[in-house]
Amino acid sequence: MTVQDAAADPLAEWDFELPPERIARHPLARRDSSRLLVVGDTRFDGHVHDLPALLRPGDLLVVNDVRVRRARIAARRESGGAVEVLVLRADAAEAEVLLRPARKLRAGETLLAGPGRIDVVERLDEGRARVRFRPSLAVIEDAVGSVPLPPYLDRAEELADRERYQTVYARESALAAAAAPTAGLHLTPELLADLEARGVERVAVTLEVGLGTFRPLTQQMLARGRLHPERYHVPERTWAAVERAGEEQRRVVAVGTTSVRVLESACGHGSGETDIFLQPGWQPRRVGALLSNFHLPRSSLLMLVAAFAGRERVLAAYAHAVRQGYRFFSYGDACFFPAPAPPPAGSARPG
Repeated sequence: MTVQDAAADPLAEWDFELPPERIARHPLARRDSSRLLVVGDTRFDGHVHDLPALLRPGDLLVVNDVRVRRARIAARRESGGAVEVLVLRADAAEAEVLLRPARKLRAGETLLAGPGRIDVVERLDEGRARVRFRPSLAVIEDAVGSVPLPPYLDRAEELADRERYQTVYARESALAAAAAPTAGLHLTPELLADLEARGVERVAVTLEVGLGTFRPLTQQMLARGRLHPERYHVPERTWAAVERAGEEQRRVVAVGTTSVRVLESACGHGSGETDIFLQPGWQPRRVGALLSNFHLPRSSLLMLVAAFAGRERVLAAYAHAVRQGYRFFSYGDACFFPAPAPPPAGSARPG
């Protein structure tokens, strides 16, 4: 790629060829039967149920325990036009949503949604809006909400998705997600018990997965160097375990890019918000290994993984996965990066 090409399209270097048949449209029958590409000094093919052999006694496994809400709501305008409402974040009184189509909707308009109503309070940018639900979001979600499957699956929700598009350790909390932390979808209670029996400690953070995770990148976002903000929570027990692991030089293994973003954003336990955009040049402060799904080309998640493990190494691994028939994206296979790539000679750790 020439300098002119890079200037015209700075995301071109984050593209890769993916035949449509490599996209996993449904989950496998068993979560941990997904394939696992291990990408360290050497590369080898395994399965997620091999993970106990790859982790070490004393490793600290950090998962994102956010629960995915039935965030996609089928609504309609009073004039009859269909509107999809995707709930990004919700508080007691109001919610931030993504509207499709959004162009003609105005503040003050009311949408009909099953037994309830959605009042558009304020229009925001990029198709977003601030809304109120009547009688409540819970009532409307229960009636006409569906699992927010990614568009590339190109299918409607099926009953199995309500369980499989959720990690086995997801819990109810003040934060709920509009997309799954997909690396965690591979883990089973039996696999987690096996890891614990081998001396691997597990703790959780919570990141409200939303636009900062799944919004397609733009040149403006690249120039700004920040993503859409997402809320997170770090329990006191989790932070104590992370600090203890650092003091004892034990490895912190992040399950998924969402866990990485929390660990690299937080400065202590408690709640916060992150718009961190981890790109090449980032040196991990806390994360020593990463379990991740295969991510979309030209995405911030692919850039995060490449920043952790090295761009050339990651793109070569993805090319290998395509050749070997791995399944890609949310319901697809996984990869494990045992340690970050060493920084280039003479580089300094960003402050």
